[in-house]
Amino acid sequence: MKKLLLGLLAMGMAIPAFSQVIKTEELSEVTVTATNYKYLNNIASEEPAAIPVELLERKAASFDPRDSEYYQDDFDLYNISFFIPEGKILAAYDSNGKILRTIERYKDINVPDAVKKAIYERYPKWTMTKNIFVVNYRDAEGAKKKYTITLENGKETVKVKTDENGNFL
Repeated sequence: MKKLLLGLLAMGMAIPAFSQVIKTEELSEVTVTATNYKYLNNIASEEPAAIPVELLERKAASFDPRDSEYYQDDFDLYNISFFIPEGKILAAYDSNGKILRTIERYKDINVPDAVKKAIYERYPKWTMTKNIFVVNYRDAEGAKKKYTITLENGKETVKVKTDENGNFL
């Protein structure tokens, strides 16, 4: 009886393993196109951007107005806004989903090391209290990046503007 139960148990566990039939299907070809590669290449810098900046810029680059509920064939321009607590992007897309221009603004993000170094050298005893990062991208001109930084030293306050390389404007 014991051998019979063990035999049935072994067969019960082995039979389902042989019952699976694997079908192979040939899938259709998929073409991947990077519509906004020019935008991503222009906004990229040598030093990686702050995480909120990169997150929002990638979201804007991957957005396609043709997949949105507002898409209509007779419109040539779509203005789409993207928001997170640290910043926002207003992007203009053409009817094919290509980014024509953006206006980006971020508050209190991590600034690049080149900007920190330039500020420290020029204002050694000052502390950075606030910053605003603005990016203006145009398809024909590329991206222009600017940091407006508020510095404090005791009761004194000063605002300075730099580009992404730490050059004062």
